[in-house]
Amino acid sequence: MTSSPLTLKTVFIAGVLAMCGAAQAANNMPDAEYKAGKDRIAAEHKAAKAACDRLAGNTKDVCEEEAEAKEKVARAELEYARTGKPSDAEKLAMVKADTAYEVAKERCDDKAGNEKDVCVKEAKAAQTKAHADAKAMRKTGDARRDATQDKRDADYQVAAEKCDAMSGDTKAQCIAAAKARFGKS
Repeated sequence: MTSSPLTLKTVFIAGVLAMCGAAQAANNMPDAEYKAGKDRIAAEHKAAKAACDRLAGNTKDVCEEEAEAKEKVARAELEYARTGKPSDAEKLAMVKADTAYEVAKERCDDKAGNEKDVCVKEAKAAQTKAHADAKAMRKTGDARRDATQDKRDADYQVAAEKCDAMSGDTKAQCIAAAKARFGKS
């Protein structure tokens, strides 16, 4: 049994219209639902901050930074759910990258010396990679090449920082190997 071209065309058009309607419905979050989402986020943030109050030192700082991060990400997710705009998807990815960096940087405060330096560089490298990925979602071609270079540069900085813990010929060999691996001259 074969379908006529008219039937396939009709089914295709109906499917496209259904998808457009679903996308439009997702982009038009009612104001009440949006406000409820904002209220829920605020309540969760307040509870998370209260849970941090019983902690002390850097553990408390990390807890508070995580609470702030969760709130920022939840707000960005809510905004993207409301609009469905590609620009809001990119903002969400950037917020996730930035908040992950801030939390990781706070965790690095427990460390000292070169170990702390490496930790911070790794956190920054992860943020740079995530920013590059977010930009690459939006653009193609040149943006993808830039993202690859940004990632390579970030990885090189981490490798170079790890070499700083060494000395003499070992350090020189480590830096030379890092330069060769990441295409630096």
